[in-house]
Amino acid sequence: MIDPTEFRDYVSGRRRGAAADALRFVLRIAEWFYTAAVQWRNRRYDRDSAAQRVDAAVVSVGNLTLGGTGKSPLVQWIARWFHDRGVRVAVVSRGYGAAESGEENDEARELRWLLPDVPHLQNPDRVAAARKAIREFESRVIVLDDGFQHRRIARDFDIVLLDALEPFGFDHVFPRGTLREPVAGLRRADAVVLSRANLITLDQRATIWQTVNRYAPAAIRAEAIHAPRELLGADGREMPLETIRGQRVAVFCGIGNPAGFRHTLESCGCEIAGFREFSDHHRYTPEDVASLVQWSAGLGASAVICTCKDMVKLPPNGFGKLPLWGVRIEMEFLSGREALESRLKMLLNSQVSGKSQK
Repeated sequence: MIDPTEFRDYVSGRRRGAAADALRFVLRIAEWFYTAAVQWRNRRYDRDSAAQRVDAAVVSVGNLTLGGTGKSPLVQWIARWFHDRGVRVAVVSRGYGAAESGEENDEARELRWLLPDVPHLQNPDRVAAARKAIREFESRVIVLDDGFQHRRIARDFDIVLLDALEPFGFDHVFPRGTLREPVAGLRRADAVVLSRANLITLDQRATIWQTVNRYAPAAIRAEAIHAPRELLGADGREMPLETIRGQRVAVFCGIGNPAGFRHTLESCGCEIAGFREFSDHHRYTPEDVASLVQWSAGLGASAVICTCKDMVKLPPNGFGKLPLWGVRIEMEFLSGREALESRLKMLLNSQVSGKSQK
């Protein structure tokens, strides 16, 4: 199976040669059919208003592209924002990547680890999951994880994240690029958050916002970074990031955007002795763990580093003599936080007063 980096090498044009050109031609044909299907589905929802409303405020956090744009830190930030203000909040997601029906996937395990007081319900039928959260947990706010293209459930606030490193999917819809739908879909967004904004120049940010303004001129604009906060052990131990500053570390991850995690980790001042990528939502087998142990030991590393999303799927003492740490990452806003919080406060007031929004 092609790994995320190799796929991006092809669709971005970085991979050259006759074979790569031929593959891109085939993908371009497939893109046409995929785009037609997506546009037909969106027109149906636009025309028929078929979305179902639930008896709670719904905040959707989603992507325009495939792969990781930093949804999890933003979902956690929003859920914590409501929880800290005494509002019962639940996270609802499809549960993509779970091994078996009814089993939690890595994102649910990570959320339960980092936000144990916020329920996370996973069900391909997200309307049913939201109603269950309202019925069983008395949730007044539903945070819909990865919900931008899931239009069956009505939402009160639609947030789209764009990854500054890959905002518009190489200008092609999947499978020729990484767009889930044409960029015009931004018209549905109430807010657009540019994640990893610190990794590009101000001029590059301005170019991205020009495209956003073309389709969503009234949307709230915010810029954010993925700020590493601390190291977490599988047993819950916390260590300062300074622990790995200047140290040789072995790094691996199984997420949608491994390059983004690498950039985040490099900001911690460590020396990355080796970096291994797995597919998004990868389930680590005993053979994978044994391979990682042997690989990391041969690098002369002082520690093994992964994401918290990976950490929850690994044995706590499975890396021999080397410590295994997950990096806890939080969303930190460079701009636009006040505007986002203003909209969240409107939803908060609606739930306190019992009135509905929209």
